[in-house]
Amino acid sequence: MTPTWSHRGDGTPTGVQGSRAQVRGGVVTGHLVKIARERIPRTQCGLAEELGVDTTTVQGWESGRRPLTAIPTAQLLSLRRHLLRTGADPALLVLLDDAMEADSVIGYALEARHAHEDFRDHPLAGWVFTRSVTHMLTWAINGAAPAALPPPSAPVPRRRGPTPAAPVLSTDERHRFFGHLRRFAEIADAAGEEGALLRRQALYLCSYDSASDTRAWLAEMQSRRTTHLAHAVWAPAWSDARSLATSLTRHGDVEMLHAFIERGMSSDAGETANLNYWAHWLGLDRLPRPDDSFMAGPSFHSWDPGALLRSLVDRLDPALGCVDLNVHSVWALVASRPGLLAADHRGDLQSRVSLLLDGDRVSSRARRELDSLHYGLRLSRP
Repeated sequence: MTPTWSHRGDGTPTGVQGSRAQVRGGVVTGHLVKIARERIPRTQCGLAEELGVDTTTVQGWESGRRPLTAIPTAQLLSLRRHLLRTGADPALLVLLDDAMEADSVIGYALEARHAHEDFRDHPLAGWVFTRSVTHMLTWAINGAAPAALPPPSAPVPRRRGPTPAAPVLSTDERHRFFGHLRRFAEIADAAGEEGALLRRQALYLCSYDSASDTRAWLAEMQSRRTTHLAHAVWAPAWSDARSLATSLTRHGDVEMLHAFIERGMSSDAGETANLNYWAHWLGLDRLPRPDDSFMAGPSFHSWDPGALLRSLVDRLDPALGCVDLNVHSVWALVASRPGLLAADHRGDLQSRVSLLLDGDRVSSRARRELDSLHYGLRLSRP
């Protein structure tokens, strides 16, 4: 049965406000739908005919000019079900929620109407984002495909004329996006602990800004929150320092990361918080989190240690700026659950550990931790 789509007089689905039509606030969701459509395969005209809408409507969805995030929920669900019935990859469709989260941030940032609004209304202020959502955002920033994006199962038919390979924002849109994030990071900074989550997440996203002053600006924001991290209990400053440390590695600065590993994880509270952080970031802890306080909770209550180890093994890559943190995280997880080394992923872990030990990309501390892992793997051999 063909779903029913309501329209305004100009052919735009209801729910899309005219003032927002010029803002490409649905660029990520739209591009994901485009990929799903092309892999079926369907043309824009073919999909439009099946849905009973104008071809310009489908074009608007896919370009982000008519954000899918602004159409009624029932219509969005009908679109998703229709794509699934006609052969769309389910692995693509489950990413639509993450794409919509990313578009909510982009749309909010590009609408220049927030000068006097409460920072607590910001989409980054009350929801702890995962790697998948963040990768959807950076897809629009630099064109790097998200790690969760499945490859096509068959060659995609070539189309005539130029076509965007990613939902990349224009130069002007990226400038406005990062300018917005900087402003709200500073507003959140002035709000103290109440603005901690917005500050942290905005700063992390700002680290993807290629502007010449980004590193200096991040360092300045770091200096405003100088704190001692060697506490027996978790505090919001901990997750802030972790995000900043990992952000600065993107600009070639690893000193703060090494200091964080030394001080921020010098207690059981810090080690627990780090593993809880990883589990949520990698999507293993599927519970929505309104702030960072969940990191202080007991480990292993909402995620599987074996699944976390399998995910972290892939992070033992000498090309990653945060490889020292990744090594420490694997070492700490195995130290807390020694039986993990006997699991079926030990072969991949062994090869990764050996690769890092044979190279020169890790710190002396990370090398000691790798030696410990290497020794543990030898002992766990059947």
